[in-house]
Amino acid sequence: MQRTDPAPEVTEGDRAPRFPRLRELVNQRRGFSDSEKTAAALLLVATVLALVWANLPLGSSYDDFWHSTVSLQVGTNTLELDLRSLVNEGLMTLFFFVVGLEVKREFALGELSVWSRAVVPVSAAVAGLAIPAVIFVLINNQGPATHAWGVVISSDTAFLLGALAIVGPRLPGHLRTFLLALAVVDDIGALAVIAIFYTDEVHFVPLIVAAVTLVGIWALRWVSVAQGPLYVVLSIVVWVALLASGVQPTLGGVAIALLIPVFTPRRMEVERAAELSRAFRQSPNPAYAQAAVRGLLNSVSVNDRLHTLYIPYTSFLILPIFALANAGVHLSAETLAAAIRSPLTWGVIAGLVIGKLVGITGITALIRIFRLGVLAPGLTLGRIAGGAALSGIGFTISLFIIDLAIEDPQLQDEARVGVLAASLIAFVLGWAIFRIVDRVQPPSRLSLVLARPVDPARDHIRGPVDAPLTLVEYGDFECPFCSRATGSIDEVRAHFGDSLRYVWRHLPLTRVHPHALLAARASEAAANQGKFFELAPIMFAHQDALELDDLLGYAASLELDLDRFEEDMRSSEVVNRVRDDAIDAELMDVHSTPTFFICGKRHSGPYDAATLIRELYESGQTPQDAGLGYFRTPPSSEESV
Repeated sequence: MQRTDPAPEVTEGDRAPRFPRLRELVNQRRGFSDSEKTAAALLLVATVLALVWANLPLGSSYDDFWHSTVSLQVGTNTLELDLRSLVNEGLMTLFFFVVGLEVKREFALGELSVWSRAVVPVSAAVAGLAIPAVIFVLINNQGPATHAWGVVISSDTAFLLGALAIVGPRLPGHLRTFLLALAVVDDIGALAVIAIFYTDEVHFVPLIVAAVTLVGIWALRWVSVAQGPLYVVLSIVVWVALLASGVQPTLGGVAIALLIPVFTPRRMEVERAAELSRAFRQSPNPAYAQAAVRGLLNSVSVNDRLHTLYIPYTSFLILPIFALANAGVHLSAETLAAAIRSPLTWGVIAGLVIGKLVGITGITALIRIFRLGVLAPGLTLGRIAGGAALSGIGFTISLFIIDLAIEDPQLQDEARVGVLAASLIAFVLGWAIFRIVDRVQPPSRLSLVLARPVDPARDHIRGPVDAPLTLVEYGDFECPFCSRATGSIDEVRAHFGDSLRYVWRHLPLTRVHPHALLAARASEAAANQGKFFELAPIMFAHQDALELDDLLGYAASLELDLDRFEEDMRSSEVVNRVRDDAIDAELMDVHSTPTFFICGKRHSGPYDAATLIRELYESGQTPQDAGLGYFRTPPSSEESV
């Protein structure tokens, strides 16, 4: 039996990075927990450095440094910003640009592309935005701090995922996906609040210039020459125009990102790139080299390319610099005493810690009670409560809004104390909830039973859907052990007849089987045309030929609609369905193929036909118990050997 952990999908953008030592810390979409821990650790180090620097016995060196000005003069026009503003309004534009890229991809291809999948995290995110703001306003219902309610609405995605990787449950399963989807909606809400409530004065002429330039950026999708430099130039124009208009220029990063196309790689572009690369290999020259590079770049979306390019810098450079520039609070006795007595500080703490926990967990419980949405396997309210508690780490955007909403330096320090205290409390509270949940429901228990019940509308089933016996296999179309197991499964099905339903679920082990993910998606595309169990044996019989062209050939032999087949392979429905099976397997600590579940309980040991038949009889639900006529005597131990 192959004992290998499933690996995240590798996209075109992950290959041949320009800076491999930096980029190896980042995985394009799903991310390794190590990179999340690293990003969170860098943020934490920068925060501590800022606090130490701000409290050194050197007077006001921290504030003096960040208030130093930088000027750019063009003719008679001068642009002057202090270093903190340069970070908050300049560098953070790139951070919000990356956020916008992630938002666009999630709504186009990811977890939020299908409303039935998105209803729970979207509702939880909205409640997690609204309830903290209400709590803050109840505590600060008058005075200059009332306008600062936006400080408590947003979670820090980098800290949230890093904290989840450090203190979360051992088998997070769908929890991480849930929190990622929630964070995307959370970011959208925070950006909308900044645009609507924290823009003081708008000058319409520069705003019109920015809007026209954004139209030009949208039109660049049809430009094939100098696309990169044009994106840069037009983006700078948008940023300067928004700065002159009075609108937060960081929002320009989001607007630009939402206009950039995103799609899964298309066969035509991939084949074109391969042809150009082959031509360059046969006749190396500058013209062919440029054509090959353009072909490779055009085979993946601009969204993927730019996300791969910039996310290392935002995660490991820009966010730590932002923390260094904004987290420095003078923790003198007077500041701490004022913070302890300040309703602003307690409003921030209560909003982030209590508001996030109550809002996210409460709305999820209501949706579950009224059956307005369905939680994924392993997403118990206890686990969601732990994630909701960690969502109270509202660092980056909270500090960002403090600078926009509060003018008084003393009140700014009180609010920053509240953010730092709330983040620490939220981390400890999340850790405590996860430990309690793991004690009540140990992860070892999750690995013994099937996480998601068999669903005839969702699963691939052979045999009667209401058969009393169930055999579920988590498999990989490129795994030789799964191929050999098909003979055992055929014998088991022949033995029990209509008393057994056999269910296939995906677990592509992409680290050792590079074509397994593509084959899994091909099987789902075939299922959309009613040919899942016709394509599966063909792929098992040709495990050394599972390239896209091979799969299209097999689909043609089954007389499938090839255009629909190829389109379905790239669809978010198919991508999410395969991913869901793999996440369920992770939740149950399944890391090898084939792995079987017999009547909902995990099977360990040999999976020859005699052993599986005996285990099915011993499962406690035999054909004779169900009143069905098809029944044979279970094999003896000697026969099974």
